[in-house]
Amino acid sequence: MNLFSPITLGDIELPNRLIMAPLTRSRSGREGVPGALNVEHYRQRASLGLLVTEGTYPSQAGRGFPGQPGLVTEDQLEGWTQVVEAVHGAGGRIFGQVMHAGRVTHPGTNGGLQPVAPSAIAIDGDAHTYEGKQPYPVPHALTTAEIPEVLEEFVKASRNAIAAGMDGVELHGANGYLLHEFLSPASNQREDSYGGSPANRARFVVELVTAVADAIGAGRVGLRISPEHNIQDAFERDAEDVQATYGALVEALAPLQLAYLSILHKDPAGPLVQNLRAGFNGPVLANSGFGVITTREEALSLLDDGHAEAVVVGRPAIANPDLVRRWQEDLPLNAPDPSTFYSQGAEGYIDYPALQN
Repeated sequence: MNLFSPITLGDIELPNRLIMAPLTRSRSGREGVPGALNVEHYRQRASLGLLVTEGTYPSQAGRGFPGQPGLVTEDQLEGWTQVVEAVHGAGGRIFGQVMHAGRVTHPGTNGGLQPVAPSAIAIDGDAHTYEGKQPYPVPHALTTAEIPEVLEEFVKASRNAIAAGMDGVELHGANGYLLHEFLSPASNQREDSYGGSPANRARFVVELVTAVADAIGAGRVGLRISPEHNIQDAFERDAEDVQATYGALVEALAPLQLAYLSILHKDPAGPLVQNLRAGFNGPVLANSGFGVITTREEALSLLDDGHAEAVVVGRPAIANPDLVRRWQEDLPLNAPDPSTFYSQGAEGYIDYPALQN
């Protein structure tokens, strides 16, 4: 396997195995509508094998932070249509990441709604709202009867993504948001069929992924997970429980033949990730960086050593719209500027230069 060789993920053929990570950039305004800046940002990066959009909310209650785009309103879908047309026009491919923030939000961000979660347990910390930082509130614990409504929100958002021309969707099961909240024993303390045992905690995610795959085709659906990431109070510190929970998850999903499973973990070559990869029995995308930037050397070795089918990168793709060429030819890189990651406007978003010769 070579980082720069083609690969087929489900229904989609990619020219290389470099995947742009879903990256929160907060540039879609208060109405969550992608505009000209978003169009240009994604267009510039179309040479990457696959672009995964920043997390997009499937419902107002699921909106997690200011400036986040949605897949709900007609204006949002029209904005995404323009993004997709620009990416396709530049020869690229794009999946929309569907992300429900769960309890990682605040009424000051999501239009005054009480956040929802598997259990009524608040995060210890502050949310970013339009009025500044506010303590996370206690979420409403979804009832068993309410869960199908949430699944339908994901299905509708995924259909909307396809209607806007996207090549597929990635369902966000990582980083402490709603799907991850069901998987983690710290955030899921339910006593019904969606809590307790590892298989029960995986049930919500299995049902959700299955419903979306049924709606738009499994070959257009990916899932992102982050076992042991221990972020936003979705703690997973018992290695046996982690293996059991995520093992149950991939065992249930394997028959669907999804486009891919994207795993964010500090040790992609280690036993946990490789066991999950074997259980999934389909393309696995490795993403080692969150606190650490993935380097060219690491990306090359992950594929050379057969530890993944493709590599997901974040900050190198932010700062280098032509990252594929730079890494293929081993050319110098632009350095990312963290101070502009979540700001407004073009700076740090569409003004990183590509090589001119």
